[in-house]
Amino acid sequence: KRTLLPLRRAEVSTVVFPCRLAMQRLEMKNMVLELLECIPPLLLLLLACGLDHALVAMLSVIRQHSFVQYSFHSSHRLAVHVTGTSLMARLLRSTVGALNTSSHSRLETSNFACLPRPRSMGRQQYVGSCLPLALLVLLCLAQVYTHRLRRAIAAFYFPKREKSRVLYFYNKLLRQRQIFVQRQRKLVARRARQHPGLGPSLREWCCQRWPRLRRWMRRSCTVCGTPGTPQDRVCPAPACGAPYCRPCW
Repeated sequence: KRTLLPLRRAEVSTVVFPCRLAMQRLEMKNMVLELLECIPPLLLLLLACGLDHALVAMLSVIRQHSFVQYSFHSSHRLAVHVTGTSLMARLLRSTVGALNTSSHSRLETSNFACLPRPRSMGRQQYVGSCLPLALLVLLCLAQVYTHRLRRAIAAFYFPKREKSRVLYFYNKLLRQRQIFVQRQRKLVARRARQHPGLGPSLREWCCQRWPRLRRWMRRSCTVCGTPGTPQDRVCPAPACGAPYCRPCW
């Protein structure tokens, strides 16, 4: 029976491994889209904080330069002098003398009570405003791991559907491998028909003349491009010598 494990290098990037702590390529795409949706609330929060700071600064300038103080001083004195020694003069002095008055007034006022009193937001208020957005970003990051449970939940409630999904995934990977092998065979044959350049020809000639030089050269699989390992196989044809990894061999 044909098996899928171990997965090829090109297949690893198309499968999500639920036991890995690191985020994988498919999950990164969804996470980036979720984080992009957090940009409008972030811009709105920055705009609100910027407007708050601008209004506080503007009202502080108004309070500092719009203070006006008024000071009013007045002095009033009324004196009537009646001269003479006659009866009429004495009568007028006794009656009109009561009107002699003097007063002094001083009034000071300002528009201090009408000036604005701006108060900027404190550190706790800024933290309280940014905390929901930070929680939203953390939920976007945690959503990657919660989405891995969807398959297990669906398999628990719909086991027959899970079997059909597994069979579909198995057949899909087999078809992809067959298509991949056919395409890579054509690619390898096309490369073999092409005339190699001076550099590759000289390198291959040196490796054939001194086989120990292959240990110091970085070689990769001819089919999938995986970096070479000690378990790689080399084509036994004398004129070939192309390296292959174990799955491709």
